[in-house]
Amino acid sequence: MTILAKCLSIMTVLAVTILGDAQNPSVPKTKSATTFTQMKSLVGEWEAVQDGVRVKETYTVTANGSALMAETRPDNEPAMITMFTVDGDHVIATHYCVAGNQPQMVTGVSEDLQRGITFTLVRVTGMKTPDDWHNTGITITLDDPNHMTQRWTYLYKGKMGTTMFHYTRKK
Repeated sequence: MTILAKCLSIMTVLAVTILGDAQNPSVPKTKSATTFTQMKSLVGEWEAVQDGVRVKETYTVTANGSALMAETRPDNEPAMITMFTVDGDHVIATHYCVAGNQPQMVTGVSEDLQRGITFTLVRVTGMKTPDDWHNTGITITLDDPNHMTQRWTYLYKGKMGTTMFHYTRKK
């Protein structure tokens, strides 16, 4: 084998290795990436009943694995979307609410989904007045592989409140 052929063979092996690594990223390097990977286990359809109304929530991984989208659809109501992404040491949740605003919430120190991941409000866009109804936080807990609890906090006209959802994974 000539030197040129050996060099081409080595370059081909390196290119295949680099391409394979790019397509199969290594184990997450940050706690937030680990938390986000845990959140991806939510992919699929979930159902809850809130105040007598059936609520369907569907999780989908999108954007080449860099975002987790939750579509929440109460019966006979418009859908809401919450996008989860990693930003450095935090996981960010941006909620696109039927109220027309978009609260952006972040995790503190990354947590474990089985113990609960808590997001707190950083900012909110789309509000017409400071008294508008808006979410201020969410805690998501995977109680077991088929049951999830969400605790949403909100602010409306200066008063804080909480809404709990108990979801069951659809088979």
